[in-house]
Amino acid sequence: MTAAPARAASARSMWAILALVLLADALDVIDATVTNIAAPTIAADLHGGPGLIKWLGTAYMLAMGVLLMVGGRLGDKYGQRRLFLIGMAGFTAASAVAGLAPGPAPLLAARAAQGAFGALLIPQGMGIMTRTFPRPMLTRAFGLFGPLLGVATIGGPALAGLIISADLFGLSWRPVFLVNVVLGVAGLAVAVRILPSDAGDRSTVVDGWGSVLLAGAMFGLLYGLIEGAGDGWGFVPVASVGVGAVFFAAFARRQSTASDPLLKPSLLRNRGFTSGLVVGLTVFAATIGLVYVLSLFLQEGLHASPRAAALTLLPLTVGVIGSAFAAMGGLVARLGRTLVFAGLAVILAGCGWVLALVAASGTGVGPWTLTPAFFVVGVGMGCCYSTIFDVALGDIDPGEAGSASGSLSSIQQLASGIGSAAVTSIFFQGSAGGPDHAMTTSLLAVMGLLALSVPLVALMPRKAAS
Repeated sequence: MTAAPARAASARSMWAILALVLLADALDVIDATVTNIAAPTIAADLHGGPGLIKWLGTAYMLAMGVLLMVGGRLGDKYGQRRLFLIGMAGFTAASAVAGLAPGPAPLLAARAAQGAFGALLIPQGMGIMTRTFPRPMLTRAFGLFGPLLGVATIGGPALAGLIISADLFGLSWRPVFLVNVVLGVAGLAVAVRILPSDAGDRSTVVDGWGSVLLAGAMFGLLYGLIEGAGDGWGFVPVASVGVGAVFFAAFARRQSTASDPLLKPSLLRNRGFTSGLVVGLTVFAATIGLVYVLSLFLQEGLHASPRAAALTLLPLTVGVIGSAFAAMGGLVARLGRTLVFAGLAVILAGCGWVLALVAASGTGVGPWTLTPAFFVVGVGMGCCYSTIFDVALGDIDPGEAGSASGSLSSIQQLASGIGSAAVTSIFFQGSAGGPDHAMTTSLLAVMGLLALSVPLVALMPRKAAS
């Protein structure tokens, strides 16, 4: 039996629900990026080496991305309030385990658990708001997610740098994860009090086979990319990518034949939407990977402390915030996909500027010499982050909006995992020639990915969803 629609919430309770959902999303994005700065310190303390650095972010984002679509369907089936509470509680507990982990293996397991519970948590917020918010409030709420993503993406590393440098209670990097326990407990207490009840719809079918095939595809592709870029393209990475491709083909076939697919086939036949998926995958992978290696270059190449590296990246954060809010303020509605073109052009210009500085001065470049170029990169990222998904939804039928939004969220998480793993692997592979060579190689790879996505933007809808 389908649950009855939730009654409209009061204006005060709607803002409280929105704040809670934004907190959950901020925790997710910050934890996806917090290891950008913290990874070298963690690896040195736990004697984990480059492998731990590569997988700290990837374990989280892989679990999140693979399970995100399933998490949304479980909320439909068993109730979004229930899944939100389970997700928040599990995420908080996994954060405690990560913060107390005695070695690399328990830490990576805790990171994967954080991602898995996050996949139960994140989709429910969108569903709860869709059920309880009137259309004007819903539009206003969704408009805040793009800027939040940009701020949290860069704010996570900045927060990590400040926490590590403060060495709170002599715990070094551990409060980076333990702070989630405080925020998670507070969020859980608020959620119990304000989230509306819903029984779910027990007739909802969760495509188990589709979920298994998607998990196999993403793990195979990601593992192969990491190992191939880091250790050379021997039998294992090539076979892993091949197995991942086979699983993905089987997943695509399953989606076209299943009675209740995770992803509606009609979405894949929508050229504008699929172009937006690919552009989003490419841009998020390239930029998240870029921020990761910039922090590595600052710490390992220029010997900046975590705090100094965080402060050096601060102009990038300012650029993201400013351009994201400008886009949300009306630029997306007026310019549509033209703003995506502009954002990509600005990112490429900023990357070219950083490349020129590194090529000219190598590891002798001053951190603050890089900050104007970082600001330019941030401006471009903010334009793209606030625009790509809104434009990708421009031609979607209203009945497909929920499935489409969930698909885009999954792509964002998977892209973050792929980008941080692949670009970091390129950095470490190039480090044999020195940190400046590693940074140059990584920048060229990022710029190449971004350039490949430019023609696809022309296939996206002209205007954003209204």
